[in-house]
Amino acid sequence: MKKIKVGIIGGTGLDDTDIINDRVIQDISTPYGKPSSTLLIGTIGETDVVVLSRHGKNHSIYPSAVNYRANIYALKQEGCTHIIATTAVGSLREEIEPGDLVFPDQFIDFTKQRPLTFFDKERVVHISMSHPFCENLRSVLIKNARELGFRHHIKGTVITIEGPRFSTKAESHMFRGFGADIINMSTVPEVILARELGICYQGIAMSTDYDCWKEGEEPVTWEMIVEIMNNTAGKVKSLILKILPEIKYINDDCNKGVA
Repeated sequence: MKKIKVGIIGGTGLDDTDIINDRVIQDISTPYGKPSSTLLIGTIGETDVVVLSRHGKNHSIYPSAVNYRANIYALKQEGCTHIIATTAVGSLREEIEPGDLVFPDQFIDFTKQRPLTFFDKERVVHISMSHPFCENLRSVLIKNARELGFRHHIKGTVITIEGPRFSTKAESHMFRGFGADIINMSTVPEVILARELGICYQGIAMSTDYDCWKEGEEPVTWEMIVEIMNNTAGKVKSLILKILPEIKYINDDCNKGVA
């Protein structure tokens, strides 16, 4: 059986010294440049993990300046077979309340200027994205979120916008009309690039606000997002720690990739 190694993007609280054993900090380069942060490599229990901060250790990289190709390539170089990506999202649905977790199963790409593929020079690759997220990873997340008693949503469509600004009210209503359930600035192109390299990818979305579509609610601010994320981080950390021992039982054929 292929050895499991889990990349964790976001790393919500998972760089605690009492959680990761055999810690190594690695500063690496890739053919696409340097990733957003050094890699924290070690073990949690019996699972090999690699933690990467998407926006840098001090959240200094704005969403469209993130070197997504370097990030995903770096995790591939380190042998990651799976990626769990944490992300803050705005809710576009009444039933997805601030503080809820969502495990997306579909995305809509509303970015405009990001490199979306590793295959932009020597050959053209058309890869299937009908089921972009790892259904096996998502099922394990759902099972364990239920056991932990966390409010969660077993699926959802995330729309990724360019940022760093938030939506206008007109845009927020338009995105709801598209069928999107949550909105963020980071899932695309991560999920696409992971698929191209054959890495099973699943997001854990933390709902922080109602964007700006909901009447009677204060429009989203960065301070609002940080407050809810701080309150939700412990749940995400607990969930990741709980699922890691089960990932070894996941069929690693779920994401074939092309590279």
